[in-house]
Amino acid sequence: MKPNYRRCISCRKVAPKEAFWRIVRVYPSRQVQLDQGMGRSAYLCPQESCLRLAHKKNRLGRALKASPPDSIYQQLWGRLK
Repeated sequence: MKPNYRRCISCRKVAPKEAFWRIVRVYPSRQVQLDQGMGRSAYLCPQESCLRLAHKKNRLGRALKASPPDSIYQQLWGRLK
């Protein structure tokens, strides 16, 4: 079976989905969370440059069609360290 490929919302790099962080807008509650849940998803490289660009240009908000809370960005910055 061939691997599932996804694209980073910041740098547009294509890779297997295990190489990315997954941010999900859960259906039907429209709550934004990390890694699990069913609903609209966005994928982000685990790199400082991609995270900074996604936060600065609101790429997560546009990809998920919902504004992510600041706690999501804080959790992602924590994962980098």
